[in-house]
Amino acid sequence: MDNTNLSIQGESFLINGKPTYAEIDGSRSEAHGLLMNARFIQGVLDDKSDPSRYSKWGRGDFDPETNTDNLIAALPEWHAHGLRAFTVGFQGGGPCATVQNRSAMDVNPFGADGKRLEEAAANRMERLIRAADKLGMVVIVSCFYPAQIRRLRDDDAVRNAVVTASRWLHAVGGSNVIIEPANEHNLQPYSARPVVQTAEGMASLLRLAREESAGIPVGCSGGGSYTNRTVADASDVILVHGNGCTRQRIHQMIQEMRSWELSKPIVFNEDSQAIGNMKVTYNERASWGYYNNNTKQEPPTDWTITRGEDQFFARRMAEGIGIDLPPLPEEERYYLQGLEPGAEYDGRRWVRLASLYPETVDYVEFYRNGGLYDRAYVEPYLTNYKTTWLQGSAPSRRGDVWKAVVHLTDGGSIERTAEVP
Repeated sequence: MDNTNLSIQGESFLINGKPTYAEIDGSRSEAHGLLMNARFIQGVLDDKSDPSRYSKWGRGDFDPETNTDNLIAALPEWHAHGLRAFTVGFQGGGPCATVQNRSAMDVNPFGADGKRLEEAAANRMERLIRAADKLGMVVIVSCFYPAQIRRLRDDDAVRNAVVTASRWLHAVGGSNVIIEPANEHNLQPYSARPVVQTAEGMASLLRLAREESAGIPVGCSGGGSYTNRTVADASDVILVHGNGCTRQRIHQMIQEMRSWELSKPIVFNEDSQAIGNMKVTYNERASWGYYNNNTKQEPPTDWTITRGEDQFFARRMAEGIGIDLPPLPEEERYYLQGLEPGAEYDGRRWVRLASLYPETVDYVEFYRNGGLYDRAYVEPYLTNYKTTWLQGSAPSRRGDVWKAVVHLTDGGSIERTAEVP
């Protein structure tokens, strides 16, 4: 691959020797060198346990090859809005609505001993990396997911899998790749494989990945709000997650990591649909990663920039970079989400209020069939709020009428109403 050659200079990313976004006329110099990204973790997913479960969305049957092809087809639209990287996992991720016991999924292309890479999974990943390369995009390749780690029988198998993946990425010419050995390495399920869960073990895997890939940049995330100096020391890119964090906590994390004086780029490669957090990272010159488990982690996935949260993230990302887009009419800047066709699973829906500028919202009242159902006071504005990236579901019946009364910080209010189709 020769279209996209990623390099790192201090805290900045360069593509083909130029800071990212510098090639865009009118772009903000403050954004140059950043790597705005999204979590597309299911991009090469093949769940061998029971893929039929995903058909309950009413979006059609899930097919691994079609899934990857659809993501490839959507990449140009994301690139035009400024997305320059995305995270995809060999072991996929957790569909939060459809699978309660995610360890029951079977998504491990490495085998029990870690010494092989399943040909079909390798082919899908290669297609994705090559498509990104043509566009000038970077793929953050994540090897392990917590719910799948027990499918590798011991720590030696984990090391084998890192070697297998790293050598394969080098062989396909991964000049536009960052290797992430594990998604959120400090989480409890990894305790079964201490080489992943401990900071010292992860540091050894990072060094192994860099060596076996002949120098592809490496980094590894922990759970939301987690930072670790040992892992950062062993990384080329400091990968962190902002799940559940306030804007102030995002700021504090960046300040803490900068105090280590490592002169390495800081990349949030997972947060939530709380796009207000992006304002903090733009101010602090760190890169932000959009994660939406409703629109982008539930197979079969519509990988396009869908209406509402995806659309608002893409526009705010473009705005922060300085990409000129036609303004969005005022009446389209608030959207009652979760009532679209294909957004219902087993008679349940995930209803929320999306806003282009969530900073303008004081709080939101949700009504179902005329009765007050819930109030949301923090971004993202979710019914049955659990944390920034996760909400509980609401019962769904055809003909139900939902209304969101959006109370604005300027004292005004607007209403959005939608009916369950």
